[in-house]
Amino acid sequence: MTGWTAEDMPSLTDRTVVVTGANSGLGLEGSKAFARKGATVVMACRSVERGESAAAEIREAVPDATLDVRECDLADLANVEAFADGLHEDYDAVDVLCNNAGVMAIPRSETADGFETQVGVNHLGHFALTGHLLDLLRAADGESRIVTQSSGAHEMGEIDFDDLQRERSYGKWEAYGQSKLANLLFAYELQRRLGNHGWEDVLSVACHPGYADTDLQFRGPREMGSTLRTAFMGIANAVLAQSAEQGALPMLYAATADDVIGGEYVGPGGLFDMRGPPEFQQSNAASRDEETAERLWGVSTDLTGVEYDFESA
Repeated sequence: MTGWTAEDMPSLTDRTVVVTGANSGLGLEGSKAFARKGATVVMACRSVERGESAAAEIREAVPDATLDVRECDLADLANVEAFADGLHEDYDAVDVLCNNAGVMAIPRSETADGFETQVGVNHLGHFALTGHLLDLLRAADGESRIVTQSSGAHEMGEIDFDDLQRERSYGKWEAYGQSKLANLLFAYELQRRLGNHGWEDVLSVACHPGYADTDLQFRGPREMGSTLRTAFMGIANAVLAQSAEQGALPMLYAATADDVIGGEYVGPGGLFDMRGPPEFQQSNAASRDEETAERLWGVSTDLTGVEYDFESA
C-alpha cells in the first residue's frame, strides 16, 4: 500500500456509508472522500446545524455529493437508538459503518446515561450504535465493514473494571487511553464473534490516524478554560501534525481496500506511526487479550442494554 491515497479507493456508487462525527476533522475529510467516490454518505453528527455546514463544505468540493445529515449524539443512548431507527426506516442496507467520532482528554463529565464521557462516547456509544445497525450491515450486497477509530494512546490504556467510569480516580489521559483500548478490544472481539457465527461478509477492522491536525486536541483545553494550553496545541498541531485529510487515510483504507481482512489494524506508516501513508500495524498485547475483550463485551451489553443478535439478523 506504499503511497496509497484516497484516489486509490474503488468506486462506491450505490454504496451507503455511515460516518460518526462527520462534521469536522477526520469524519469530515472521510465523508468528503467517500462522497467523491460516489457513496451515499450518512453524516451522523451530534449537531445537525454543524453537520449541514459541513455538508455544504463537501458540496463545494464535490458538487454531486449524496449526503444525508442526521442527528446522532453518542452521549445519549436514546438518541443513538432513534438515529438507528431512522436508518431502518429509510435504508435497506449499510455497506460501511465508520465509528469515528470521539472526545479526547477532557475534564470529567458524564453522558446522559451517567457514563464517564470519554468511555461513554468513544466506546459505549459506538458499541450500541453498531449493535443497532448489525442487521443493516448484514443486508449489504456483498461485503460490509465496521471500521472503529482508535489511537496510539491505547498503549497507555488500562480497562479498570472496578472503576470503569473513573468515579474514584480520574485522569483525563488515563480515561482517554482506556476508551481507545476499549475501541480495539471491541473491534477484535466483534470480528471473532462475526467469524464464530459464520458472518463472513461482515468485517470488523480497526484503525488510527496518527497525529492529525483536527479540533479534537482543542476541546480539552477549551473546556478547562486554558488559553495557554489551547495556544500550545495550535503550535504543536502546526509543527508536528499531518493534515486531517492525511489522517483520514487509515480509516478510508480500512473501509475500502481489497486486501483488508477482519481484525486488521491500519495506521500511518511514517515517523513513529504518526504520519504517512497507511499500512497494517500491530496494536499492543493488551488490546488482543481475549479474556478482557469478552468481559468488556459483557459489561458493555449490561450498561447499554444492547444485545447483538447474530442468530436472526
